[in-house]
Amino acid sequence: MPQDTVAPSFKRVMLKISGEALMGDQGFGLHPPTVQRIAAEVKSVHDLGVEICMVIGGGNIFRGLSGSAQGMERTTADYMGMIATVMNALAMQSALEAEGIHTRVISAITMNEVAEPYIRRRAVRHLEKKRVCIFAAGTGNPYFTTDTAAALRANEMSCEAILMGKNGVDGVYDKDPAKHDDAKRYDTVSYDDVLQKRLAVMDASAIALARDNNLPIIVFSLDEPGGFRGILAGEGTYTRVQG
Repeated sequence: MPQDTVAPSFKRVMLKISGEALMGDQGFGLHPPTVQRIAAEVKSVHDLGVEICMVIGGGNIFRGLSGSAQGMERTTADYMGMIATVMNALAMQSALEAEGIHTRVISAITMNEVAEPYIRRRAVRHLEKKRVCIFAAGTGNPYFTTDTAAALRANEMSCEAILMGKNGVDGVYDKDPAKHDDAKRYDTVSYDDVLQKRLAVMDASAIALARDNNLPIIVFSLDEPGGFRGILAGEGTYTRVQG
């Protein structure tokens, strides 16, 4: 479909991706070609006129819960994880600006030399000016995941949907498709079913926050070229989590 004929289904969205999505086949850290590929996907949606927020996890660098499990004090480990998300946000900012897209990294932890502090009205203004806002450092509080941060910021920014870009899966399944050949994908599933069946979408706090504000969550594969743009054009394979 020609780009200029696509009428996107949402005007403002939150794209949530894991830190692991940025490491490619390396198993750790950042893989610049993978970051650039995802940036190109974001550009294809930005070119449709869609206003884009992003939240990126930090699991490719450090995961607070994992550090805590190895004996590190939980609060300290979580703050280290938040700093990892800032590193990923800066990498994505660099890749997006190489694509000619104006961006802002907005951190919940003050670090003025590399990112703006989170001020809601300022962030909304950036979106209105068609800048991509990359929200880093989670909620700024330990014990909360970047899933919860994505749901929180999506609501604060009045996003119309959260798009969860997954690695290796193209939606929500009743069981792990990597381990079970008979796993079935849902086309739609309710927030309550996600919580009751403990389906791997987002953590419970994020799902509850989306449910309470009637914010749909669309789970799709980040591995499929054009997948992000396809969702906005009403195409592709995905699962919609809704009321």
